[in-house]
Amino acid sequence: MPRTRFIATAAGIILTAAVVSTGQTAGTSAAKTGYAPVNGLKLYYEIHGSGAPLILLHGGVGATEMFSAIMPSLSQNRQVIAVDLQGHGRTADIDRPITFEAMADDIAGLMKYLNIEKADVMGYSMGGGVALRVAARHPEIVKRLVLVSIACKHDGWYPEIAAGMSQMGPAAAESMKQTPMYQLYARIAPRPEDWPRLITKLGTLLRNDYDWSSDVAKINAPTLLVFGDADAVRTAHTVEFFELLGGGKKDGGWDGSGISNARLAILPGLTHYTIFASPALVATVTPFLDAPAAGINRH
Repeated sequence: MPRTRFIATAAGIILTAAVVSTGQTAGTSAAKTGYAPVNGLKLYYEIHGSGAPLILLHGGVGATEMFSAIMPSLSQNRQVIAVDLQGHGRTADIDRPITFEAMADDIAGLMKYLNIEKADVMGYSMGGGVALRVAARHPEIVKRLVLVSIACKHDGWYPEIAAGMSQMGPAAAESMKQTPMYQLYARIAPRPEDWPRLITKLGTLLRNDYDWSSDVAKINAPTLLVFGDADAVRTAHTVEFFELLGGGKKDGGWDGSGISNARLAILPGLTHYTIFASPALVATVTPFLDAPAAGINRH
């Protein structure tokens, strides 16, 4: 695999060609866009639809645009608040490291700014890591949690993905200018010249040998894990992750009394790089978010 592609793959997102080439953005149909003054950031957000709030978080080197294909159906019966995380999309970077914990606190600050007391939170890849940290650090603001294509510890990724993550840094920034991720970044970022800075900070983040297992075991919010059957996350790890949440411990029973408040979906024929734009993702997430609270047991 060429080095550029190897690094881009490990970054955790490949944007669809349609989003980049046509200039389509998720914000074109947004009911509202804005910047929230949070923790020194001017955090960009856009709101689609109306109803119960769902915070939606993109993958590394991505932006809200990556959800353009599914946004109409995802926001059909709910208010989706899509966010550009620190240094990504329309949110300019500031003088602090990019960490999952800081970005989680940013989301808590955004919800406070928007006067949202409690919301469903959904994140893909890096955004899934942020969503998980929101649930761990601010459990009182999370109603339901959807984690898409994310490992709860570093060795949950396949070895070649972890190896690619280790190569993210200043030297990779120039070669990655040939990727769709850079094309999108250059088009919408307030300071496109910050590209090397973003890739360097992400490299530091991705090399971190993390393990959130103990925090995962403490999550009480009903949680849905979603992966492709050809994902960058090891299939064995998805089961381990599910069990940490209380799932897969016993037979669910004829009456469903043995079902935990965790759900696991492995979608056929999808990879880490196609799952975020797949109609199958919406078809999986929507029933979970729409289910009556009494229909999801606590573990």
